[in-house]
Amino acid sequence: MILTWLYVPGDRPEVVAKALRAGADAVIVDLEDAVSASRKEYARAATAELLTERPPAPVYVRVNALDSPWAGADLTALARLRGLAGLRLPKISAPEQIAAVADRTGGVALYALLESALGVERAYEIARAHPALRGLSLGESDLRADLGVSAEAGLDWPRSRVVVAARAAGLAPPAQSVFPDIRDLEALAVSCARGRALGFLGRAAIHPRQLPVIERAYLPGPAEVTAAQEIVTAARRTPGAVALPDGRFVDPAVLAGAERVLALSRRESAVLS
Repeated sequence: MILTWLYVPGDRPEVVAKALRAGADAVIVDLEDAVSASRKEYARAATAELLTERPPAPVYVRVNALDSPWAGADLTALARLRGLAGLRLPKISAPEQIAAVADRTGGVALYALLESALGVERAYEIARAHPALRGLSLGESDLRADLGVSAEAGLDWPRSRVVVAARAAGLAPPAQSVFPDIRDLEALAVSCARGRALGFLGRAAIHPRQLPVIERAYLPGPAEVTAAQEIVTAARRTPGAVALPDGRFVDPAVLAGAERVLALSRRESAVLS
């Protein structure tokens, strides 16, 4: 189960090497926004060289936007490399884009980034576009610009929309978009808590110092685990609806939530079911 995703620019192999040892659950090598036009070919070649063998942590690659001059070469160079865990596709706004990439890449795991109002509106259609699609997430910087949103609360509806669309399509809960201030770890923790309340699972980071904050925010604390274990124990002892001594009512939905908490505490993939 992936809780922390660490972005790193693809044209800086030495930084990629450090990122692979930084403790993230997965590394995202970025060929898009983090790389200037003059460095696109070098970034692609360096990333392809890295992925000829399996790296020490799962590596996903954010390719260039599909309508850009570089996307076709990105897909051709990377799709069948042994070390590639999956491709992240930016600026997706239509399900046909997913189907086209899936047909071209032969079963590679794909992740759609929704970065426009149109992409958010079509979230469920995109989520169901092809079996190769394994997840959705938001690209919040571009989305803010598209919507004219100036406050954090203005993204609550798009965030909920992508969480619901992913669940309805049987995909894993989305990870939160990056938090741009690498120094304000307190604000990052608050934002992660909000994301968890909305149904996200994990978060992308742009600096290793953000990783432990994200992990702490998304892993259940001791009190949550204890409460969940009490619910599961009571349900096993008395099948059906039951009231705990402290007044908590347990029914199948409450039990399912408790089981997800326990699975998450063990970092099991079962939390996604």
